[in-house]
Amino acid sequence: MTGVANNAASRPNIILIMTDQQRFDTIGAWGCDYMRTPAMDRLAAEGLSFRNAFCPGATCVASRAAIFTGMYPHNTGAYSFDHWADHRNWVEDLNEGGYHCVNMGKMHFTPRDVAGGFHERVIVENPTSKHMDQGGADDDWGRFMRIHGVQRPNDRNQTDPEWLQKYQGVPWHLEEKFHSDVFIGDSAKAWIRDYKGEKPFFLQVGFTGPHEPWDPLPRHLDMYDGREMPPAVFREDELDDKPPQHAAHKEMHATTGHESVIDMYSPDAEDIARMRRHYYAKITTVDEQLGQVLEALESRGFLDNSLLLFCSDHGEMLGDHTMAYKWLMYDPIVHVPLIVRDSRREQSGDETQDLVSLMDLGPTILAAAGIEVPSYLEGRSLLPYVGEKADDFAPREWVFCEDNYQVMMRGERYKMVYYIGQEQGELYDLEQDPHELWNLWGKAEHQALQNELLVRLLRWLASSTYYNAGYRRQRSKQYGMRWPSADNAVMHGAEGRPVARSFDL
Repeated sequence: MTGVANNAASRPNIILIMTDQQRFDTIGAWGCDYMRTPAMDRLAAEGLSFRNAFCPGATCVASRAAIFTGMYPHNTGAYSFDHWADHRNWVEDLNEGGYHCVNMGKMHFTPRDVAGGFHERVIVENPTSKHMDQGGADDDWGRFMRIHGVQRPNDRNQTDPEWLQKYQGVPWHLEEKFHSDVFIGDSAKAWIRDYKGEKPFFLQVGFTGPHEPWDPLPRHLDMYDGREMPPAVFREDELDDKPPQHAAHKEMHATTGHESVIDMYSPDAEDIARMRRHYYAKITTVDEQLGQVLEALESRGFLDNSLLLFCSDHGEMLGDHTMAYKWLMYDPIVHVPLIVRDSRREQSGDETQDLVSLMDLGPTILAAAGIEVPSYLEGRSLLPYVGEKADDFAPREWVFCEDNYQVMMRGERYKMVYYIGQEQGELYDLEQDPHELWNLWGKAEHQALQNELLVRLLRWLASSTYYNAGYRRQRSKQYGMRWPSADNAVMHGAEGRPVARSFDL
């Protein structure tokens, strides 16, 4: 058991609220006038907004596995629905340190039905997922619907003939209480109302929205009717100087039988505007539940001595670069909202532009709980931002993200994406090209810069490993490396993964 602070009575309740697939530019208080997010606006007014926060993985499982284990995907081996729940995570440290740990909603453990350090769980997975081992129809939301004689919409992408034409903008079609995010909000509120324990608690609320399908409650969609949407960002023939994975990405989503099927080859401006209205409205659906959860916490006095963190696991393309979804390293995917509200400190709507990573959540939470932070966690506590900074405190120079054998290194000005084993990559000057339209990789005039940054990236990759940190897995010995040969441009799935390698750790 890790070291624990002596005064348990003064330890704060810790609340982590995560959305799924929410872009950074979707909070009204952050200058996004097209959004209707009063609860998120409240958090921004009461807490500290980290305006340059980045996720460690560009898809749900990769990011969540990294966040909760404190190790990047090349250490967890989790990029898609890969087993990662057999790794130790910092929720177990909270559990052993005297916290009552509760999960309401999406965690994306694989395998799904594990404790993972939590004393209580209400499990909800992807809204249209059908595979039993990937969060299928028998999750707690599915059972709730079945008890009430309602069919869980597992195959809505196949049962709605206009799915592609609607770009997954399909408003919720059943009674409101059956919407996955309403169910999660109601479950969290019920737990908050009924908790009688004496221990401080860690409450993780994982909303499924705005993950596709973009199925807001109809009354929230009405709020966006006639509202001007920000246009998609792209340039003609943009794919010509991008690695082949970008074209493979478009092809995959246009042709897959997966729930993420969407054809982005020929959308017009109104198609994208319609898609965005539904996506933004689903965020408003989530925001309403967030507001009710905050009210429930406040009514019990649980916010008086608390650390509350709000974030999303990754973002969404939403038509930018003529693409949808995730699995690439563009900022709309890797740049995420993050707000920290510490009731013990006066913050009053402050913000910082420093680079931070969601890898910092674990160290922040453990430090707030008075629990020793394990050495293998690859983040650092954000508490200095809401308190007194030490004299030697310095902002991050770089943040990192991984997925599908891509490694991103992003600084304030430059961003590099390295495709392991391949000659092509991405390099952007964000000062001159903030929307990442012009790839500088391979350009003679930028070769020196490219070499310098690539050396820095590879040094980080070599040093970021649990071998160096003394970490050992608790149970699993399977380490699946998703690093292909140089001629392999497959984006997603078994074709892009070599045979898993076994290590005696």
